[in-house]
Amino acid sequence: EIVLFDRSWYNRSNVEWVMDFCTPEQHQEFLRSCPEFERMLVRSGVKLLKYWFSVSWDEQRERFESRNEEPLKRWKLSDMDLEEHRLYVKYSMAKDTTFQYTDIKQSPWYVVPSDDKRNARLNCINHILSQFNYADILPDPVELPDREDLAYVRPPMHEQTFVPQAY
Repeated sequence: EIVLFDRSWYNRSNVEWVMDFCTPEQHQEFLRSCPEFERMLVRSGVKLLKYWFSVSWDEQRERFESRNEEPLKRWKLSDMDLEEHRLYVKYSMAKDTTFQYTDIKQSPWYVVPSDDKRNARLNCINHILSQFNYADILPDPVELPDREDLAYVRPPMHEQTFVPQAY
């Protein structure tokens, strides 16, 4: 099983902190408790991988300009995006503070240079796959059981509402 925490897990130490959505006490409590929680996960057998997709200010600006120029992509560009772009240095400082507290040996941060989206994604996928021994995971064939007979009669198909079959 693979579970992904998106950036919202670290919002408290980054977005919420930079945008004043949390108090200094809440921010400090997250920085204190987050590594404890991550250590607990690792002790419980979780393979915890943390990736920071790092985009330069210039690349971020180019992406925003591209979105702004294309009417069909303009909806992706919010007021919050513009404010966060303006606060790029504060976000960089918050990231550095986050790493200072949460880049622990049990679950280190892996930085993915991400000015090139395709290569960033491929490099990250390659790294994830390299962290697991998945060579011997082919299960043995199983015997499929017979269906239990309950003498149940299903309602007629014409009494059900189906999604149109467009494909």
